[in-house]
Amino acid sequence: MPMTAGLALAAIALGAMVFRFAGQKVTANAPGFRDMPFAVAFGYVLAGSLLVLAIIYYFQPTETEAGTPVAGVTFFRWAVHFFLFAAVAAYLFRWLGQYVGTVTTKKLFRQMPLTASFGVLVVILYAITAIFAPVLAPYGQDEIFARVNVLPGGNEATGGDPAHLLGTDQIGRDLLSRLIYGAQNTVGIAFITTCLAFFLGGSLGFLAATLQGWLDQVVSRAVDVLMAIPSLIFALLLMTIASAWAGSERWLLTVYMILIIAVIDSTRVFRLARAVGSNIVVMDYIEAAKLRGEGLRYLIFKEILPNAIAPLLAEFGLRFCFVFLTIASLSFLGVGIQPPLADWGTMVRDSAQFINFAAFSPLTAALPLMAAGAIALLTVGVNFIVDWMLHKSSGLKE
Repeated sequence: MPMTAGLALAAIALGAMVFRFAGQKVTANAPGFRDMPFAVAFGYVLAGSLLVLAIIYYFQPTETEAGTPVAGVTFFRWAVHFFLFAAVAAYLFRWLGQYVGTVTTKKLFRQMPLTASFGVLVVILYAITAIFAPVLAPYGQDEIFARVNVLPGGNEATGGDPAHLLGTDQIGRDLLSRLIYGAQNTVGIAFITTCLAFFLGGSLGFLAATLQGWLDQVVSRAVDVLMAIPSLIFALLLMTIASAWAGSERWLLTVYMILIIAVIDSTRVFRLARAVGSNIVVMDYIEAAKLRGEGLRYLIFKEILPNAIAPLLAEFGLRFCFVFLTIASLSFLGVGIQPPLADWGTMVRDSAQFINFAAFSPLTAALPLMAAGAIALLTVGVNFIVDWMLHKSSGLKE
């Protein structure tokens, strides 16, 4: 294996030299090829080689001669189909946004890159799913049926059931319904937690930047102490203690989780709000407002906050992703969102054993990947939007 990899790298390096030399001859030594570093040529050849290998792998058979499924090829084809579908959907959504909506939204869609369009589309779809989960889900999230461990696909010959397209779990709950309700619980709780974190961290950050003095020192040192502890380990420790306090009231554990994660993440928001606020309070218009006799409330909400909204919005997207992943991680570890509420972290944990069925039924093995994919897709979509917002607020041009 190491020898094969070495020979492949040597072949790609040779191809890079040939590629650059041939490009210089064909283009009459144009600047693009004349000034091209070897590393860039190597990257082009490597990317082309990987693309060719991907195409070859895509057209490999999905079953062996004995009829056994080849899970790797099947999963790769699903990934390629999803990527193409997502690209087309993002393009059509951006095109539609340029002609439908207000003047402001039309202008935004004209300036929007395809990645940001995909992110906005994903966020809208998740929001619709979360809000209308009781309408979209065929069954309730805690509704139990007689048949347990029904395989996905709906084919009765292979252990499926047309009434349960994604099958049922080990106690007979419909997995499609729980996947839909997971958007309402996981995303909804993450949004509430992020808003609470921004209220705490943003308020204290702006107060510390405006008043300074002992308040700034006390709060900043407390934040430094909290940030020195790894957030996930700290949250897990506090949730373990909170589970003992909650007792049999499992819903109370969810409330504790929201408060714990909000306090931990508010430290990051505090640092940003304080840094941005400190740069704003030294401006001349802040001094003019103070000379006019304006109070603290006016300074924060009328002067500081409007000028700090761009970096805070970008940070809100990033914080939402981190909170979302933290909730999913805690649920995966068993101390997050509690039954009978459905959430994607718990679904990944409960269905993880189905990965072992990849050699027999790729669709069954994909069950834990659906919940994990839902987590990853929202994270990627929000990050695409945040990248675009940072690009716009930085003043950079395409």
